[in-house]
Amino acid sequence: MIALLRRATVMCALSTALAACGTTTHPPRAVTTPVPAPPPRPPTLAPGPAGLTPVFEHGPRTRGRTVALTFDADMTAGQGARAAAGERFDHPRLISTLRALKVRATVFMTGRWAEQYPDQARSIGRDPLFEVANHSYSHYAYTPDCYDLPTVPEERKRSDVERAYAAFRKAGVRNPMPYFRFPGGCYDRRALKALAPTGVTAVQWDVVGGDAFETDPDVIVRQVLDGVRPGSVVVLHCTRSAAPATERAVRTIVPELRRRGFRFVKVSDLLGAVGERP
Repeated sequence: MIALLRRATVMCALSTALAACGTTTHPPRAVTTPVPAPPPRPPTLAPGPAGLTPVFEHGPRTRGRTVALTFDADMTAGQGARAAAGERFDHPRLISTLRALKVRATVFMTGRWAEQYPDQARSIGRDPLFEVANHSYSHYAYTPDCYDLPTVPEERKRSDVERAYAAFRKAGVRNPMPYFRFPGGCYDRRALKALAPTGVTAVQWDVVGGDAFETDPDVIVRQVLDGVRPGSVVVLHCTRSAAPATERAVRTIVPELRRRGFRFVKVSDLLGAVGERP
């Protein structure tokens, strides 16, 4: 009996010591995984008069020597057969050159292009050098008489824009920009009204590169260099079949503009500078 009491005393003392050393078992604590904050909303312009879609043509002229090179990835809804026959509407060499030169740029992509080249669309959309913006799904015009392009019916203009964004998401493009470029650059009040519910800012340009179907890169170089001013938006193309000399022109344009003190930015950078104080 005495032995049992001694054994109980020893066990009690041992339990007290272990508790004092912090070895008492506690219920596991809940681990809270921090939820990543959503990316900040890209800068846009406020709606225009009567709530119309706002139109942006260039950035501030007095906020430094910045320029945005933009590239339209055009492909219409009806050009699938031509692509299947071997016509190339992509231009991977141009994108590689922009990467090698470390040029920030904005690619205005049609939904049909993203469907045809999903790997390239995803690669461009996930590269921090670039941002992807909307150039419609079908590259059909939003006004009559626009460079002989087919016309989007009035009731389908909004859904054409939304269909392009759906194609971007399916291809794996992250965070496409709320910017829209009208096919052919053609728009009117009815088009601006139709797109207002989408919340996009329409992005035009103030420098035409003139590269569509141009085979001489020097022509493109001269046109761009003669037109660029601080805050300029330059429109070019990244389709091999429709803009065969663009990549060669870019290899001259980029170092020359840098020599002149220009810095390459994205459209979002120019839009973000619009509301800043001088």
